[in-house]
Amino acid sequence: MSKMLKSPAKYVQGRNILKELNRYITELGSHLMIVQTEGGCRRYKALLDTVFADSSYVIEYEVFSGEPTLAKCRALAEKCVRMGITGVIGIGGGKVLDTVKGISFFSELPDAIIPTACSSDAPCSSVSVMYDDDGVFDQYLFLKASPNVVIVDTDVISKAPVRLLVAGMGDAMATWFEARACRQSGSNNQLGEKPTRAATELAALCWKYLKADGLKAKMAVDAKVVTEALENIIETNTYLSSVGFESGGLAAAHGIQKGFTVVAALRKNYHGENVAFCTITQLVLENAPMDELNEVISFCRSVGLPTTFSDLGCPDITREELSAIAEKACVEKSTIHNLPFHVTCEMVVDALLAADVLGKMERCQVV
Repeated sequence: MSKMLKSPAKYVQGRNILKELNRYITELGSHLMIVQTEGGCRRYKALLDTVFADSSYVIEYEVFSGEPTLAKCRALAEKCVRMGITGVIGIGGGKVLDTVKGISFFSELPDAIIPTACSSDAPCSSVSVMYDDDGVFDQYLFLKASPNVVIVDTDVISKAPVRLLVAGMGDAMATWFEARACRQSGSNNQLGEKPTRAATELAALCWKYLKADGLKAKMAVDAKVVTEALENIIETNTYLSSVGFESGGLAAAHGIQKGFTVVAALRKNYHGENVAFCTITQLVLENAPMDELNEVISFCRSVGLPTTFSDLGCPDITREELSAIAEKACVEKSTIHNLPFHVTCEMVVDALLAADVLGKMERCQVV
């Protein structure tokens, strides 16, 4: 079996670079569709009009709402073809970006991805997560390539709600523990190949920089300023985690998170918030050492990631709901099966309950 690493053709990060957007998208042609939410249009249209003034670009604005669905991606791809669009740009959060990557896939047009928050590791990957109209996970859409261009304006990120940055840290935190599990089990990565050493090391860097700069980056966004710590965490959340998860592989944390989508109350959380708790659950499944559990739980508490079902808004979650989560998590081809041992639904339920108890403790004690 061969090894494979996949990444964007170009990654650009810096302060106020959205004002120079036209410098980085020459490969997209001159007739562009820009997809944003209604709120995004209000925030960025004046800036974009200035960027593209006195240029040969023709811009079509498309307002996004709802969930990223296969039907929506196909419909917008067909619209792009009808209109003679040469490239598509997504500006916004994960749902907008997953939709734009889907449009690019079905239309075979180049794309530029511009996250306005670091809430997940979606921007750089060649995977789009598709949901149904109610927000329940449907399937992964595996794309032919990563985005042509990923552009991250760190000033924009610093002005976004701090909870979004923290959620991105939760998603990035899982990257190392899942990639580690895939390497231990000899499992394939999300590309269907074996992970390269580079991919596993990129995943390890996620946890390294989160521990070093995560809390400092949160403080920077609290103050709405850009610091070196924030620059490091933006790169961690956006690039290292994205390439790390896709080329390093996923395991139980994301497998269980998919199970969380069957419980309506848990769907109210950000993806990375749920993933953080599911990472603790994976460590319980793996019988990780207490010092490692302490380190992960302490980090989560320091930046404000959930460590209990109460933190997740489900203090009274039922055994029936936990069983439904476990069944969804353990379906055939779920990434939970990339753990180096067989996992059953009963094991997942027990691990979820144990993780909740650990999260409630002031500090886990090594016995």
